[in-house]
Amino acid sequence: MLSQTHIDTVKATIPVLASAGTAITEHFYNRMFTHNPELKDVFNMSHQATGRQPAALFNAIAAYATHIDNLEVLTGAVMRIAHKHTSFNIQADQYAIVGHHLIETLRELLGDAFTPAIEEAWGAAYQQLADIFIQIEGDLYKANAAKNGGWEGFRKFRVAKKQTESELVTSFTFVPVDGGNVVDFLPGQYLGIKVHPNNHEFDEIRQYSLSTAANGQSYRISVKRELGDVKNGVVSNYLHDSIEEGDEVELMPPAGDFHYQERQRPVVLISAGVGLTPMNAMLDTLSQGSQNSIFYLHACRNPQQHSFAEHVAGLTETLNLTHYTWLEHGAPENAERVLAGQMQLGQISEILPLAEGDFYLCGPVGFMMFIKEQLLGLGVSDDRIHYEVFGPHQSF
Repeated sequence: MLSQTHIDTVKATIPVLASAGTAITEHFYNRMFTHNPELKDVFNMSHQATGRQPAALFNAIAAYATHIDNLEVLTGAVMRIAHKHTSFNIQADQYAIVGHHLIETLRELLGDAFTPAIEEAWGAAYQQLADIFIQIEGDLYKANAAKNGGWEGFRKFRVAKKQTESELVTSFTFVPVDGGNVVDFLPGQYLGIKVHPNNHEFDEIRQYSLSTAANGQSYRISVKRELGDVKNGVVSNYLHDSIEEGDEVELMPPAGDFHYQERQRPVVLISAGVGLTPMNAMLDTLSQGSQNSIFYLHACRNPQQHSFAEHVAGLTETLNLTHYTWLEHGAPENAERVLAGQMQLGQISEILPLAEGDFYLCGPVGFMMFIKEQLLGLGVSDDRIHYEVFGPHQSF
């Protein structure tokens, strides 16, 4: 039970945490993977190598310590992380392992400063957070399993179709090996996929956005090849190079708290690069009967890397859809609704529903920060801007 004394003690350690920085979380991961190497089959080791996961964990610990007496502030982040955990099939007993290594990390790094009172407070604080995640994730697992076509744990799927969408993006359509139905999903959600890349020591689990509307029979993801990025492209490049039609993979049920929310108001979808995948799922879902005004804005390096261009153009026949594309290179002169350079919303601000629309963003973090700043500058309220971040949780 977390007491006021525990809360005060945890808050008092914030300066110590801040001075240590990511050294705490780097030490934690090194310690945990040394003593529990089986967890390397669960965690994204590429994010360990790049430093993104230790940085994300440190920021999460610091945020938790700061708001430990007002956890409602963290509700959005907690839900986003819980959904991501379910796509890794994180189980309740793994929280005890993580908690043990967190406490031992603090003991080893803080030395004599890690008093019995601090140990007790952080033990209670961690247990409170673990209990929250265990409850939320347990409910998500049960809810998925109870739905038509739902399941718990990893389920085997076969690649029914592999299709090139552009210079760098390939789509993979999966059907269940057991021949059953698959649970529906909300447009914008993602799948957790587990594979074992060639000549690789560990299983690897990654998340990819679903790229078309739910149909109850199959799933489709659209994956970008990561040129020259050995660390971040382990699974993406393996899918491109080694997975063929007829091969099997393991999937977790769809997850993610970023998704289209049906409201009687205009919708603006904004993406860059492979961030168009959840937007494509939203467009395909909306094409089944939405009466809303829809705007789709996409940024891309060049025409060769523009996935689903013809498909989106065809949706104008069934949707009240206005779409614009920004191309960094190779933009044709005088092309209708194709602009050169970076996306500048001021170029079309007079047609956008700035006062009442919902805005959905997906793409590299730098791009979304750039677009969000423009939207706020144009008067769009923060609560109407929704976004998805690839990789460890971040806010901006």
